[in-house]
Amino acid sequence: MSDSSSARKPAPIQRLDETVINRIAAGEIINRPSNALKELIENSLDAGATSITVTVKDGGVKLLQIQDNGHGIRTEDLPLVCERFTTSKLKVYEDLSTIQTYGFRGEALASISHVSHLSITTKQADSECAFKAHYSDGKLAPAKPGGNCDPEPCAGNNGTIIAAEDLFYNIPSRKSALKNTRDEYNRIYEVASRYAIHNASVAFTCRKLGVAKPDLCTQQNSNAINNIGQVFGAKVAASLVEVGDEQNDIDASFSGYVSSATHEMHKSVFLLFINHRLVDHTPIKRAVESLYSSVLPKASRPFVYLDLRIRPENVDVNVHPTKREVRFLNEDRI
Repeated sequence: MSDSSSARKPAPIQRLDETVINRIAAGEIINRPSNALKELIENSLDAGATSITVTVKDGGVKLLQIQDNGHGIRTEDLPLVCERFTTSKLKVYEDLSTIQTYGFRGEALASISHVSHLSITTKQADSECAFKAHYSDGKLAPAKPGGNCDPEPCAGNNGTIIAAEDLFYNIPSRKSALKNTRDEYNRIYEVASRYAIHNASVAFTCRKLGVAKPDLCTQQNSNAINNIGQVFGAKVAASLVEVGDEQNDIDASFSGYVSSATHEMHKSVFLLFINHRLVDHTPIKRAVESLYSSVLPKASRPFVYLDLRIRPENVDVNVHPTKREVRFLNEDRI
């Protein structure tokens, strides 16, 4: 047999099915339950919620539920709310330069609906009742096979309840990697507690399903230092120093709480919010750690909570699928 005849011919290029495309995209945005929770908390905050309750079963894999008292979702928007790139926060690309909401791409709920059994119960203040809808692959779905897909009226409080069940049921490899439910719950708690510290005017609750006492329970109209004390302990909160600065020429300012020279903690904590987004920024983190290496005792690690405000036009929030990273002008000076 000749070499030419035995050579494999290239497979034809073809368009992927829409469901496959959406499931791949969902896997990039929703890596684990804590990623989903971050997106849902930000939706609740965008909706003006002053109370947010997170309920979890089996590390968020069996159930991840968030309830808020925000302005709710319009009933007529329920058919669209889980489709990709449907959003009330962005109309043209140029709006990204001034975006001040957490969400903008319209991908979070869509992604969750592609990798879980998703339901939304919502009520606006001027509605006589709430409406509950079920979703599958971005579309309205019946609660039971053969049933009606339309949202159904039901009893409910003002606001929204979003419940994602059986997360990654259709991605076995991803689900099998999430066997440590304790670790997944700790990640969920970490996300909820960090947003509670930064949004101290909002009451946050985080609990495991069936457990009466919540692991996190902050009060409405609290303050950052009180919530730091609740999450990390009164001793840590008492050792922190309030900081802040403003640079008008580059339209940037920051405030926060950081370790004093007497601080003793064996694990470093770095909470960075840029324009209210919880983000990672390696250069800032390295600069802070370098500074503290010459100040703290050798075995101690710093606690840093920074609230960095930069003019929206100077920040690029669209550089990472999960919005975990941002880029901004004047990075060296900041």
